[in-house]
Amino acid sequence: MNQNIAAEGTTNPIGLPWGEVVIAAIGFALLLIVLGKFVWPQFEKAFAARTKAIEGGIAKAEEAQNEAKAALDRYNQQLAGAREEAAKIREDARAQAQAIRDDMLAQAHAEAERIAAAGRAQLDAQRAQIVAELRADLGRVSVELAGKVVGESLDDEARQNRTVERFLAELDR
Repeated sequence: MNQNIAAEGTTNPIGLPWGEVVIAAIGFALLLIVLGKFVWPQFEKAFAARTKAIEGGIAKAEEAQNEAKAALDRYNQQLAGAREEAAKIREDARAQAQAIRDDMLAQAHAEAERIAAAGRAQLDAQRAQIVAELRADLGRVSVELAGKVVGESLDDEARQNRTVERFLAELDR
């Protein structure tokens, strides 16, 4: 037992054998060297490639977004232009319709005035004809009546005309 204690006294106070600790430290150092030389650069390359791909994707997305915005702006400009053109076409159509309406109204008024003037002229001609017929009839009837009232014949045409004219003049007053 004493030997056990003596053997224990020569060993490490932590309880680990120094040989194993040194071997583990050398293995760990070799592992760090291998990782630092081969694995860590591969991780850095993969990380850089991944970062570059993400940044490229972001740049492409921003570029696509800018292109979409530019396309939207062009579309809105074209839409505004189309709206303006449609409004201009509507205004032109309204103006043409108003011009056609005004022209048709002017033609209708002119035609109505022409028809009214022709009607007035026809009425004036008929009136003049009726007045002439009435004067002749009235003159003949008045001469006959005057002859009956006076008791003498008024066959003399000059006398008849004077009597008729005098009578008609009195009627016009």
